[in-house]
Amino acid sequence: MREISYSNAIQEAFQQKMEADPNVFILGQGVTNPWYVGDSMANLDKLFGTDRVIDPPVSEQGMNGVVVGAALAGMRPVVVHPRVDFLLVGIEQIINEAANWSYMFDGQISMPLTVRAIINRGGEQAAQHSQALQAIFMHIPGLKVVMPSSPYDAKGLLIASIEDPDPVIYIDDRWLYETKEEVPETLYTIPIGKGVTRKEGKDITIVGISTMAVEAEKAAILLAKDNIDAEIIDLRTLKPWDTELVFESVRKTGNLVIADSAWKTCGAAAEISAAVVENTFSHLKNAPVRVTLPDSPAPASTPLEEEYYINANDIVKAVHKIFNSK
Repeated sequence: MREISYSNAIQEAFQQKMEADPNVFILGQGVTNPWYVGDSMANLDKLFGTDRVIDPPVSEQGMNGVVVGAALAGMRPVVVHPRVDFLLVGIEQIINEAANWSYMFDGQISMPLTVRAIINRGGEQAAQHSQALQAIFMHIPGLKVVMPSSPYDAKGLLIASIEDPDPVIYIDDRWLYETKEEVPETLYTIPIGKGVTRKEGKDITIVGISTMAVEAEKAAILLAKDNIDAEIIDLRTLKPWDTELVFESVRKTGNLVIADSAWKTCGAAAEISAAVVENTFSHLKNAPVRVTLPDSPAPASTPLEEEYYINANDIVKAVHKIFNSK
C-alpha cells in the first residue's frame, strides 16, 4: 500500500468505481473546479467526459430531482453539493422523494443514490457557509448517513455508498483533506453501519464523529499523561450507527464523552447520549457529556472562530469534568 491524502482517496474511489460500472455518473456544481472540491475530483471530467461528470447550472433542487429520477431508472448517480449548507435548497427531493420511494413501493424498487455533501468552515466563512447538518439527515427514515474521518474510510465508505441500494448521505469535511495514511490501491468497501475502535482503554469511552474522531485520538494522548486510559470509537456511520460497539464500550468503562463538531441541541451527540442512557444505565458511573459547538451560528472572525470551534483540548476538559465531579 501507499500513503495518500483524504481528498486523493475520494478521487480514487470515484475513478475506480466509474471505471468498473458505466451506470455511475456524477452531477454537481463545480465538480471540475478545485475551488469547489479541492483535488477530490481531479481529472475525472477528462477521464470520463462531461456526459458522466456534469457541472450543471446552479439549481440544487433541479440537480437532486435529476439524480432521483436517474436512480429510479437504474443508474447509480452521485450528486455533489460543495457546501452542505446549500443542499438545503433541494432538501425536499431528498427527504420527500429519495428517502421514501423504496418504502412506498414495498421494496420492489431501489434508490441507489449517493449525495456527497461537503462541510466547509473556518477561514471567516460565517454562518451561511460553515454548517454541519448531519443531524437533519440522521433524523429521516430511509436515508443512510456516513461521515468518514480517515483516508482509508473515505475511499471505502464512498465505494460502499455508491454500491448501496438505498440513498446515502456521504458527508466529508474539508478540514480532513490533507490528512494521509496507507490506502489500498484496489476497490474495497467499509460496511455502512459499523464503527471502529481506534484505541482501547478502560477508564472512559470517547465517541468521535468525523473530524472529532481525529481530535479524540489526540485527546487520548493528552489524557494518558494524567493516567486516564481512554477508549476511542470512530463512529464512521451516523445512520444506522453502531449501537452495540458503543454500548459494549460503555459497559466496560462506565463513562462516556461524545464529540461532534455540530450544534448541541437535537444533534447526533444527543441521540447517542440518550440511547446509551436507555440501554446501559446500570453500567454508567457518571452522566454522559457532549462536546459540541454552541447553539449559535458560526462567526465571521478568526479570533471568534478560535473560541467557537472545538478540538482535543475541549474533549480533555470534558473528561476531567467527569472525573473531578465527585
